[in-house]
Amino acid sequence: MDRLSAMNMFIRVVETGSFSAVAKELGSTQPTVSKNIAELESWLGAKLLNRSTRSLRLTETGADYYERCVAILQDVEDAEQNVGLLQTQPKGLVRVSAAVAFGRLHIVPRLEGFYESFPDIRIDISLNDRIVDLVEDGIDVAFRMGNLRDSNLIARKVCASPTLTVAKPEYLKKHGMPTHPRDLKDHNYIVYTDLGNFEHSTFVEDSEQLHIKVAGNLQSNNSEVLRSALLSGLGISSVPKWLVGDKVVDGSLVEVLADYQPGPTSIHVVYSPGRHLPSKFRCFMDYFADQFRDCSVINGQVGSE
Repeated sequence: MDRLSAMNMFIRVVETGSFSAVAKELGSTQPTVSKNIAELESWLGAKLLNRSTRSLRLTETGADYYERCVAILQDVEDAEQNVGLLQTQPKGLVRVSAAVAFGRLHIVPRLEGFYESFPDIRIDISLNDRIVDLVEDGIDVAFRMGNLRDSNLIARKVCASPTLTVAKPEYLKKHGMPTHPRDLKDHNYIVYTDLGNFEHSTFVEDSEQLHIKVAGNLQSNNSEVLRSALLSGLGISSVPKWLVGDKVVDGSLVEVLADYQPGPTSIHVVYSPGRHLPSKFRCFMDYFADQFRDCSVINGQVGSE
């Protein structure tokens, strides 16, 4: 028995004085309404209505229960209306997960504009280069790079970032300019270890993939380390444009092997499936999808791709 439905039926029976009228109103049948009221009385262990062939009268217990049912269902309606209001008005907390460098370079610098548009939304941002479990870690929205591992999540593509092979001009002057991916064997390659096969870097020549063995004296699972190491002139590496695009534009880093780069890497915003998507989540995703039409831009510093 659905108690809320039965309580609503009981209220309407009291107010209309007729089982058949309530059945017609609810698109049900008179026996169904009568059965629900009987089950309600059985569950309560008390008689609510005195029935006769001509009338229905509330018992003393029934009169008290009727008043309480009206109050309860009004509270339920008020709660549903408040939830509906929260669904349409962007307010509340959004818990966001992103890679460390991506969050620092691309999300945080754009929050000022976000808050100007949505002052009632609060952001709790967790930066971590590992793939987090949204449910286990209490995350509402996460930014994911490349192929999505969890097919159960709902994904929205926000941009695609090309791959660049870059180094500091001083490094290239000292160690030479590679003209083909095979030349990387003679270079100190800074390795990002969170990729599947981090001992090789993938390039493309004549539509065929080239898997080039790479090695160096520095490796890390943190993309911020790669950015800092490249800017320090420690070596060369292939990295997403979102990580270094601003430094290529200002000349701090130089792009090489541009003709051999594979296709861009997709960046998605993902969230757990649910029946309703609160407006605060939708506003957050819409805002950053618009901001990331060119995800090489860092706070407006880099031109379009």
